[in-house]
Amino acid sequence: MLKLVRVFYFCPMKKIKTFFFSLLFCAALISCHHQEKGNDGKKDSTAVQAKADTSSFARNLSDISMKLNADPKNADLYYQRAKLYVDNKNFASAQADINRAVSIDSTKADYYLVMADIMFLNYKLKNASELFEKTLQLDPKNIKANLKLAELYLYLKAYPKVFQYCNAALKIDRLTPKAYFIKGFAFAEQGDTASAISSFQTVVEQDANNFDAYMQLGILHEAKHSKLAEQYYNNALRLKPNDLFALYDRSNYYQGIGEYNKAIEGYYDILKIDSNYAYAHYNLGFIHLVYLKVYDQAIKHFSDAIKVKPDYYEAWYNRGLCYESLGNIAMAKQDYEQALKLKPDYVMAKKGLERVK
Repeated sequence: MLKLVRVFYFCPMKKIKTFFFSLLFCAALISCHHQEKGNDGKKDSTAVQAKADTSSFARNLSDISMKLNADPKNADLYYQRAKLYVDNKNFASAQADINRAVSIDSTKADYYLVMADIMFLNYKLKNASELFEKTLQLDPKNIKANLKLAELYLYLKAYPKVFQYCNAALKIDRLTPKAYFIKGFAFAEQGDTASAISSFQTVVEQDANNFDAYMQLGILHEAKHSKLAEQYYNNALRLKPNDLFALYDRSNYYQGIGEYNKAIEGYYDILKIDSNYAYAHYNLGFIHLVYLKVYDQAIKHFSDAIKVKPDYYEAWYNRGLCYESLGNIAMAKQDYEQALKLKPDYVMAKKGLERVK
């Protein structure tokens, strides 16, 4: 009996974590199932933007440095330059400047907030926590410090502390979408889907253009097998029509509920933007193998996935299934063997190889 490998890469909690780390460390999204290889046009656009950002950074840095040469004891200028360095991920220079600012004026809460951010972004969480608390000592109504502490404790899975600091921020200003956003993650991580949905729903009620909140609502409703998932994915795509994460997740949702034509259309939309998106190729192969029984077309899609991602052992295995289904035992044997080279403990590939020997 042939055994299929159904790899949708649907993992709600991992997706939720993905967006949290973007929020937490201001870094590129890290995904359990997405690649970041863009097409040439996308790369060109990114390069142009990067060049513009570099030019802007250089101008601003030069301007602040000139002012500091004229006024070397101006704490606020060191603070401004430290923030500029943080944005450019030059943490050593940022640390030096913010230390100078504090040595000149140790009463400014915002200075300690930058110091804490540097510690936070370098995973020095104990130091970051102390500095965020110092910020709150100087400015008890500092919403940013409360939210940063909430993020930090979310990372540590200290959920009572997460809610404590989120609620403190909301007590200062109840219209603080980010507080509800963080609470949404905390509820989701504890398995309280209803409260997570309620929190993310509050985010979009307060901020109708919050892409990440719509995505989390889509993911959570998809996990509940709710048709509302489509609505939230569509809302996310209304804000970012070419976002690969949103396109993939919506297509994956369609695939999961049996809307194969919509899923296929969505995966092709992804490939128009990024032809190297291995998982779109793979899922197209899976649909043609399992549901449409169009094995030649499935082979093409699995081959495309392998071309982009040569270590994609599931694609090798499922392409072997296609060949086996067509009676091409020699090619099936080769693919099963390759899957086992990539993953020696792959049980289904072992069974496949046994069948065709």
